[in-house]
Amino acid sequence: MRAWIGLLLLPHLAFGQVYRWVDEQGRVHYGQQPQGAHAQAVEVRPQVVERDAATQEREQRAERYFQARRDEQAQAAQARRERQSQLASECAQLRAHLASMPEGRRYYQPGSNGERHYYSDQQLDAARAQLASQLSGRCQ
Repeated sequence: MRAWIGLLLLPHLAFGQVYRWVDEQGRVHYGQQPQGAHAQAVEVRPQVVERDAATQEREQRAERYFQARRDEQAQAAQARRERQSQLASECAQLRAHLASMPEGRRYYQPGSNGERHYYSDQQLDAARAQLASQLSGRCQ
């Protein structure tokens, strides 16, 4: 407890002495100015913590673990950005394909021997509906 109070008061050490006093309700206070006749000067010394080899190894292991987690998160974010970019590209292609199928035009599919097989009105409507369905399902 005393170490925590010392750490909290560390910035104030440059300004002068630190005092400790107890008020009428029995609460302990610390400050730079003494309050009351029973204030006592407190010597605040920084606490130096020496780490043994096992502690240093645990800290290094924890740092390696956290670095691996940060790397995994960065890779996941990059993969997510790539998926979003690919989806945006697919959506743009679907929109362009749907926009290229206006009403009243004739569309065909090339046959195996090079002849054209024209779509009927029902097939065109079905193709437009399928593209619109793909757009609504994949693209927001």
